[in-house]
Amino acid sequence: MYDLLLNAKAAVDEAKDNSKTCLEMDQLIDFERSFSSIITLGYHENPFFIVWPRPKGKRGRLKKTKARNLLERLDKYRTEMLNFMFDFRIPFGNNQAERDIRMTKVQQKISGGFRSLQGAKIFCRIRGYISTVKKNSVPVLGAIRDALLGNPFVPNCDEVL
Repeated sequence: MYDLLLNAKAAVDEAKDNSKTCLEMDQLIDFERSFSSIITLGYHENPFFIVWPRPKGKRGRLKKTKARNLLERLDKYRTEMLNFMFDFRIPFGNNQAERDIRMTKVQQKISGGFRSLQGAKIFCRIRGYISTVKKNSVPVLGAIRDALLGNPFVPNCDEVL
């Protein structure tokens, strides 16, 4: 699966370098077929056994292996995982999303949380503004100054996903 996803990313990167806006249909079909066959093989290699009768004193769902949990998650979210092949505006990874929330988690850890819901909302609004400004290659301090002077940066709506 790892190799398949990296090959799909390489194909997308090559198409972008050649000024294409999408992959060829046969490439998409091949990647999706390969994804499905890997998932099928994964289910074959990691079957979910139901223990019967249930051990005494055990309640709730039966525990699954980490491999089985990953397999089911890959299967359930296959559309979301492969979206980067269909829409080149969607990034391959989620590193930017993780970076965007990291500062909020650091703030919670340092101060033990926010003192009020209003304070949390203000913090998130400021962090969201800074993140948007950075993603649009606008100088952060200049954008904050402009916002305080009543002229905040507003991204171009045509470029938004």
